[in-house]
Amino acid sequence: MTATAFSSLALSPAMLANLESLGYAQMTPIQAQSLPVMLKGQDLIAQAKTGSGKTAAFGIGLLAPLNPRYFGCQALVLCPTRELADQVAKELRRLARGEDNIKILTLCGGVPMGPQIGSLEHGAQIIVGTPGRVQQHLAKGTLKLDGLNTLVLDEADRMLDMGFYDSIAEIIGQTPERRQTLLFSATYPAGIKQLSATFMRNPQQVKVEALHDDSQIEQRFYEIAPEQRLQAVVDVLACFRPQSTVAFCFTKQQCQDVVDQLGAAGISAAALHGDLEQRDRDQVLAMFANRSLSVLVATDVAARGLDIDGLDMVINVELARDAEIHIHRVGRTGRAGEKGMAVSLVAPPEAHRAQAIETLQNAPLTWHPLNSLKPRAGEPLRPPMITLCIAAGRKDKLRPGDILGALTGDAGIPGAQVGKIAIFDFQAYVAVERGIAKQALKRLSEGKIKGRSLRVRTL
Repeated sequence: MTATAFSSLALSPAMLANLESLGYAQMTPIQAQSLPVMLKGQDLIAQAKTGSGKTAAFGIGLLAPLNPRYFGCQALVLCPTRELADQVAKELRRLARGEDNIKILTLCGGVPMGPQIGSLEHGAQIIVGTPGRVQQHLAKGTLKLDGLNTLVLDEADRMLDMGFYDSIAEIIGQTPERRQTLLFSATYPAGIKQLSATFMRNPQQVKVEALHDDSQIEQRFYEIAPEQRLQAVVDVLACFRPQSTVAFCFTKQQCQDVVDQLGAAGISAAALHGDLEQRDRDQVLAMFANRSLSVLVATDVAARGLDIDGLDMVINVELARDAEIHIHRVGRTGRAGEKGMAVSLVAPPEAHRAQAIETLQNAPLTWHPLNSLKPRAGEPLRPPMITLCIAAGRKDKLRPGDILGALTGDAGIPGAQVGKIAIFDFQAYVAVERGIAKQALKRLSEGKIKGRSLRVRTL
């Protein structure tokens, strides 16, 4: 039996059988280092990036001591964003399949409190939520944490970046002294040291090497003058023609400037930053995930926890101020065995940042001249899909099958030409191939979905 097999851990037969059915044979490095510590009940600080298998690590760790017969909150996972909380809850539900009757509930802002209060009355052993909303439920008395065994702070560095230190401290103040605290973070800033010193008991520390496999991700650096920055982003896209790109900026204003410049060049782009309403955020993310938007221009905080498949390119419109954040940004491309490219634009005042990246990677950076970016001839860079927005959602009992049926039923559109369907509380988005968008819009507008005529528009 190898030390990286899950069967080498003291896990229940039901959990081992479920892990096997999920195709989890070997532990990832973060799982192999952190699970033995967690299963002993010790506090843990784990430094690991998105995509390293950390959710399954703390998921297995918090499920092990759970009592299925007690319906109070026994494990609380705090996440920086609603998207991440949804993703974590989904993974925990898969991990808990082998156990009887485990209830997992998400508590996030941007949605009404009422239904959440109703669900809490029925009880749940695991709560996954954002700090603000968890705080609101504690203040109302609708959430009690006196039976808590395990507290997980996921992407703790981002929660601190987003200003949640006081909220986290207040939440921890309402948990039992004798709890296990697990802190996961991609970077290790001063705020994390402060959190762990204040709220953790002799935490064990584990760190997984976060550098990328160069054969998966090609990194290219271009020196620019500050006034060339926006045009350089257009030139990079025109030269390499990636299908999906995330461009990282520092400020909301920089995001907007990049989106305006790309729009003027006929490239479909949208901004993602902290000031967006939840509804607009959902829409931008749905369009990017379903391939009807070529470029997502985002700040680091807003992009945290995004789980995007098949990202061809990352552009650092400006270098990150911290070399570890650079590694984190770059690691969003070249996932799951695909090749990816990361392009960084560096103005002379940022040279010290490039130096810090070189030191951390322990390898020279690959520089290319800006004038080597030659536009490739061909069609304008347009996304392959178009998104239709339907004015009904989860609260109207709308399901993906209803939309698919309305599009494909009775000599309709072939199912292969319909892309991702995303359903939110009050609206739904469906991607269709560009060539059939008009036909799909006509079909949904003139037909009925679930026996009702619904408003549909193209985004």
